[in-house]
Amino acid sequence: MTGERALILDFGGVVTRTLFETHDVTERTLGLKPDTLTWRGPFAPETDPLWVSMQRQEISERDYWLTRAREVGQMVGEDWTDMQTFVRRARGAEPGLVLRPEARDAILQVKAAGLKLAILSNELDLFYGVEFRRRFPLIDRFDVIVDATHTGILKPDPRAYEQVLAELGIAREACVFVDDQLKNIEGARAVRLPHVHFDVTRPSQGYAQALAMLGL
Repeated sequence: MTGERALILDFGGVVTRTLFETHDVTERTLGLKPDTLTWRGPFAPETDPLWVSMQRQEISERDYWLTRAREVGQMVGEDWTDMQTFVRRARGAEPGLVLRPEARDAILQVKAAGLKLAILSNELDLFYGVEFRRRFPLIDRFDVIVDATHTGILKPDPRAYEQVLAELGIAREACVFVDDQLKNIEGARAVRLPHVHFDVTRPSQGYAQALAMLGL
C-alpha cells in the first residue's frame, strides 16, 4: 500500500515523552540535582496528589501544569507564569532526548512502507518554539503539520481534523489518528476518523495498535 494511507500523530506525549518521563533531562538542563523532581503523574499517582486532584476534575489540566511551571521556575530563581517557558527551558537544549523511541521506530516504519505522516497538534510551536521544531529529529519525515499555534483551531474542533485530512488528500477511513487526550479522541470519533487512544504508560502498545490498523 503506497501513499493511500496515513498516520496522524499528536505531538506532546505521543511523539515526545511526557515531562513526567524526562525529569533527568529537565534537571540536567536546569542545573538541578538529580531526583529533585518527584512528581510522576500517571506513572506513579501516589507521588502526585495534584495529579490525582486533576483526575478527579477538582483542578484543570492547565492549572496542574501552571502550578508545576511555577514550582520549577522558583527552583531556578525565576518567575514562570506559563507552560511555554517551562517546556522551552526544560527541553529546548536537547530535542533528541525527548523523542519517544517507539515513535521513532513507527515513523521510520511508516515512511519505509510508503505511507504518509502528519502531526495534528494544539500547541507545537506555542509550547516548544519554532527552533525546537526545526531541530527535532525526524521532523522532515512528516508530510503535513497542522498546528493550532498558527491555525487557531484547537482539537477537538471538527475543523482541525478536517484540515489535516484535506492537506493529506487521503480519505479518512484510510488514516489513523493517535492522541493521548480523551477529549481529542472523542473529537476524532465525532468526524468518523479511525483512532487510537494512546496510553503514555504503554507507548509500545499504542503504536502497535496504530500500525496494525494501517496494515503494517
